[in-house]
Amino acid sequence: MNKKQKMFIRMVVASLVRRRSRMIVALLAIVVGATILSGLELIYYDVPRQMSSQFRSYGANVIFTPSGDDNIQREDLEKGISEFSSDEIEGYTPYRYENTKIHNMPATLAGIDFDSVLKTSPYWHISGNMPSGVGQALVGAKVAENLGIKQGDTVSAVNSFEVTEETDTSDIPAYEFYSDPESGELYCDHSLDLEVTGILETGGSEEEYIYVSLDDLTSLYLTDRGYDIVEVSAAAMQDRLSQVAETINSKSETISAKLVKRVTASESSVLTKLQSLVFIVTAVVLVLTMICVATTMTAVITERRKEIGLRKALGALNSSIIAEFMCEGLLLGGVGGILGSVLGYYFAQFVSMNVFSSSITFRPLLIPITIAASVLVTGLACLIPIKSAVEVDPALVLKGE
Repeated sequence: MNKKQKMFIRMVVASLVRRRSRMIVALLAIVVGATILSGLELIYYDVPRQMSSQFRSYGANVIFTPSGDDNIQREDLEKGISEFSSDEIEGYTPYRYENTKIHNMPATLAGIDFDSVLKTSPYWHISGNMPSGVGQALVGAKVAENLGIKQGDTVSAVNSFEVTEETDTSDIPAYEFYSDPESGELYCDHSLDLEVTGILETGGSEEEYIYVSLDDLTSLYLTDRGYDIVEVSAAAMQDRLSQVAETINSKSETISAKLVKRVTASESSVLTKLQSLVFIVTAVVLVLTMICVATTMTAVITERRKEIGLRKALGALNSSIIAEFMCEGLLLGGVGGILGSVLGYYFAQFVSMNVFSSSITFRPLLIPITIAASVLVTGLACLIPIKSAVEVDPALVLKGE
């Protein structure tokens, strides 16, 4: 570094120190602007994850149904799920439905995986306990009311079917078989005792079923025929979900993937509006920061008119004056950007915890963006004040006019 450069740096630092009260005001404006900019940047990029997490409480956003007459088999389901990345899948629950009789009244059994169902249906409200194994059932509120079932009761689900040579009856008690007196054909009323561990209340169609494990359903109906429907909860936006659904539909001959529009469309709409709001607020804050810095720099240059006039009278070039004031502004912008980047994370964390009840993800790559934006805004704010500085007429200023 030569003497000229050292002198230039000393002049810039000395100028900032002598007018520290005004420079502190400008620095605070830049810090506030950079803090909000950094915080809103973090929120903007983290909003999709936050919103996706919030919308998962409304249930699954993708449904798998059979594309033909056959049901969904386990291997086909695994292939469909594999189209999602591991960090996108929140959970999936297969359903198998069968008609039965309980207390000699018709009812519908739904075979599910109790370990995964709350991942796709977190809104379920259970009075009592979730079944933890075979021989237990979760009864929908409407079914419980119609059949007079309470928590703690034991009910018997009956599967009535004709016995043929292909029927495996090895695990069925003999007393469950009977012959039709007219045709002589053999029938069976195979039963399964179920302990009611809880009553399901959702306010929707879920209350119309009795939920049992898939193993219990296979035992009662003597066959594992696959699944009627599969609910999938994926942490992804509508465009990504549509892409995965199209891929599955083109590759699989047995599965038809569909989006749950009421969830995905609402999520996309809310996210777009929220991101637009963040963008508008950021733009307004940057404009206000620019105005505040421009006003402060204008006041500083007004105070230094005599100094500028004297320097120009001694032969100082406009370029040197521009360089000095621009350097002062850019230095303030850089320092403000660094401080704002740090404070912006805590600002974003505060907003995220109070709005989404979830911590924000720190993104180091946004730090240089914030610093660059602060320097750019400060540089633009200095243009008009600097223009007035180079227009100072030495003769008029030194005469006191």
